[in-house]
Amino acid sequence: MLSRNRFRRSASIRNIFHRYLTWSTSHDYVIVGAGSAGCVLANRLSENPNNSVLSLEAGPQDAWWNWKIHMPGALPFNLQNDKFNWYYHTEPQSHMYNRVIYWPRGRVWGGSSALNAMMYVRGHPQDFDRWENEGAKGWSYKDCLPYFKKPEGYSLGEDQYRGGNGPLLVSGGSIENPLGQAFLEAGQQAGYPYTEDFNGYQQEGMGKYDRTIYKGKRWSTSQAYLHPALKRKNLDAQHGAFTTKILFEGSKAIGVEYVQNSVIRKAKANKEVILSGGAVNTPQLMMLSGIGDKEELARHGINCVAHVPGVGKNLQDHLGVYIQHRCIQPVSLYKHKKPWRMPFDFAMWLLNKTGICSTNSMDVGAFIRSQEKLPHPDIQLIFFSYAISAHGKKEEEGHSYQVVAETLRATSCGYIALKSADPRDHPLINPNYLATQKDVVDMRESVKLAREIFSQDALKPFRGEELQPGIKVKTDAEIETFVREKAETIYHPCCSCKMGHENDPMAVVDNQTRVFGIENLRIVDASIMPSIVSGNLNASVIMMAEKAADVILGKKPLPQITVPVYETPTTGQR
Repeated sequence: MLSRNRFRRSASIRNIFHRYLTWSTSHDYVIVGAGSAGCVLANRLSENPNNSVLSLEAGPQDAWWNWKIHMPGALPFNLQNDKFNWYYHTEPQSHMYNRVIYWPRGRVWGGSSALNAMMYVRGHPQDFDRWENEGAKGWSYKDCLPYFKKPEGYSLGEDQYRGGNGPLLVSGGSIENPLGQAFLEAGQQAGYPYTEDFNGYQQEGMGKYDRTIYKGKRWSTSQAYLHPALKRKNLDAQHGAFTTKILFEGSKAIGVEYVQNSVIRKAKANKEVILSGGAVNTPQLMMLSGIGDKEELARHGINCVAHVPGVGKNLQDHLGVYIQHRCIQPVSLYKHKKPWRMPFDFAMWLLNKTGICSTNSMDVGAFIRSQEKLPHPDIQLIFFSYAISAHGKKEEEGHSYQVVAETLRATSCGYIALKSADPRDHPLINPNYLATQKDVVDMRESVKLAREIFSQDALKPFRGEELQPGIKVKTDAEIETFVREKAETIYHPCCSCKMGHENDPMAVVDNQTRVFGIENLRIVDASIMPSIVSGNLNASVIMMAEKAADVILGKKPLPQITVPVYETPTTGQR
């Protein structure tokens, strides 16, 4: 009898709710965020003309004329303002001399895939096997590989590891500058193997980076997925639509509230609401809507719809430092920074999509291990044929080159938390960098190993003075100080709404991407990664969205693919 009375009261409340709620739109699926994952979902869910899909993006369109987005060489421009960028900043980092770290995130069609460095790196196969061990059943490497292949249109053709017919057009690596070739040779002289494909059989070693660039243009998920789908009558893709709240009927998500052109609108979701806002925006929206730790929500006067304490927790990122050298030969990209040269380079790109502006200038790099006993690489190196830092704001005068050294699996975790109950307030972001001694040691080793490669004979014809850290930085203590003073984000936040088993108190979604404790609500973006992958995130996020789309549509998963994977030698090789 008690349960029946509760049901009657709930029904009464629902009737009152519906009486006063006026919907602006009604669709089967409402996707919040048109970024790396959201664009994939908008395309795949609308392939069936019987599904109506609404895509909501807070930022503007990636207009065809906007060269700052579409020109690969214009990468730094959009990192330096908030036009297409949420322009986040962290809390002062207590283990980095209380420095506030700038965190750019995409706020435009394509999301961060419209702002990123266009590097296509999947991570290591063991990352995904680790996901399954962490509670994400069905997300092992053999389960994920088919969904890495599905979206990929690889310029070098399809094989057992790579896809050849997908919409995400990926260019195989090339070397545009003699300094890049010298770096590859220097790494091999230091004892590291050469690998033909970071995304194939062997990640470990020195090699060339693939890029999401097609015919000299950035190939974001907006270009690959959203724009081709806009002609479908069952897809409504809105921009300038800032989602402020998820709407519920009891514990069932039934739509969202958003602001567009200063007008508050309500979008009804007949089947599901899907959050694809990324590792910062998704947990913020969840908490603003009443999903999170009930005590934290209460502090902001927010009614708790579902107590899910893991929302915003487990935040992870890649941290890196720049090792820079003067170049004693005039072969770096410095000549392209000359005022007289820049209009010429721009014209080449504008007319023919060729020249230095048609590339991201990150040709080569490496995945190496800080210790021999590790099962796979934990350090990534990205080589530049010029020296640049501070998110593109600071460029070295004169010819130079550098490597970004980053650690791949930090043990420090942070959080996203609400600053207030106002959706317009940026949330509190605390990645908690270098909170463990292991992370400090790993960063220190990354500096040492990068320096060792730079000291090899292959770079001797080009090697001038070390600009950063500088020859005075020698001891472990001095290197650690340098790291704390200079390390920056490598723009890979994730894991703040982790996927896991229902018995894991920090898990937010199950292996079907469904939010625990809420009906008809899913998350599909980098926030649901159980742990960070060993490389750039964009490729993995696209894979996750492709896989999740099949789950949402009730399709049978693509058949598992089992392939050979390089195993780290136990002795005799680095």
